[in-house]
Amino acid sequence: MFIDYRELFSEINHYITLDNGKTVKTINLDNAATTPPFRYVMDNIRYFSSYYGSIHRGVGYKSSICSNFYEEARKVILNYFTAPEDKYTVIFVKNTTEGLNKLSNRLISSKDQIVLTSHMEHHSNDLPWRGKCNLDYIGIDKDGRLSLESLYDKLHYYNGKVKLVTITGASNVTGFINDIDTISEICHKYGAELVVDGAQLVPHNKVKVWKDDGKKAIDYLVFSAHKMYAPFGIGVIIGKKDGFDERDPDCTGGGTVKVVTDKEVIWDEIPFKEEAGTPNFMGVVALLSSLRLLERLDMENIEKRERKLTEYLLNKLNQREYIEIYGSHKMDKDRLGIVSFNIKGIYHEKAAEILSKDYGIEVRSGCFCAHPYVQKLLNLSMEEIEHYKNNTNSMKPGMIRISFGIYNTEEEIDKLVEALDYINYSFQKQ
Repeated sequence: MFIDYRELFSEINHYITLDNGKTVKTINLDNAATTPPFRYVMDNIRYFSSYYGSIHRGVGYKSSICSNFYEEARKVILNYFTAPEDKYTVIFVKNTTEGLNKLSNRLISSKDQIVLTSHMEHHSNDLPWRGKCNLDYIGIDKDGRLSLESLYDKLHYYNGKVKLVTITGASNVTGFINDIDTISEICHKYGAELVVDGAQLVPHNKVKVWKDDGKKAIDYLVFSAHKMYAPFGIGVIIGKKDGFDERDPDCTGGGTVKVVTDKEVIWDEIPFKEEAGTPNFMGVVALLSSLRLLERLDMENIEKRERKLTEYLLNKLNQREYIEIYGSHKMDKDRLGIVSFNIKGIYHEKAAEILSKDYGIEVRSGCFCAHPYVQKLLNLSMEEIEHYKNNTNSMKPGMIRISFGIYNTEEEIDKLVEALDYINYSFQKQ
């Protein structure tokens, strides 16, 4: 059945007037950062706005409707990700970054505890762990893929002492998808739990938290709604219930307690003690609406469409000698709809600025909040890194990133490539 994915959105066909006076339809190719909302999501937001009330704060009509919806949402999320209710809980946070910070605060109790992350991580799955534990890094290969050999070596070296392995499900720089099933088996074999930063993976692939009787389980999955066509700043931790039993919550206040006296606090049960303050009800409405629509669309169909777009772009870029692609030049099986590259001889920020101002094409440029990973992909020397570290206002190395959503088209790619050709031609003339 043919689906016009663009019809699922109401806010993607903007016309703007460029600096040169020309009016064009904008093209958004920066979906790895934030995606536009589904029309269905916004319709549900408008519907539920008339019922909006406090959650867990009373027995009034609106409060009851919102509280029931909010708690039912946890069950829907657990079911969507095949996470058994007797083993897992859902904790709502603002975004993946807050979720990973919460996990680093709640799961780590000593700086002596060993945590492994990797050199391909977004800062949000690197910085929260620094200074709280004995943090070590899994290596990457020459293309930028996670090295399973390095993971084995680290786990073997620490000989059962690694508490957590925390990795990205998919890179926001190269689009490489990590083999979560294999990684999970390896981690559990050595007694380590697995945390997955699902910010990039969840919007594009079907993720199962519990597989093969737990042998391939994800112990903690974190993701954000704003990358999956749902606004209002909501994120989710799907985590093992017993992981939050020890120690007090990292953020306290209203909604986290059963009893408070002048001298004592009796904390509420999971997940309530981890959600301080008034919950983001509209964010949950948006997220649940998006999940339901994505399920109807079928994630396999979405994956196929985005792979087709990525392959089409790669074929175009590979025909151009002035383009340098980072990571793989092919549409490999372990890849999402993300391509990072540079135009040889043109500063990445300048190229991105021209694409925006002269063509109305939105891309991302820079290091994508993954500085160590980008530095390795660019093969920067220690001397170069030291130079940029000591000259923070200088022109920093980086890349241009294209990242697809389900609504992007081959025609938009053609316009992008035509613009790249002209930019390169213009600079060659100078």
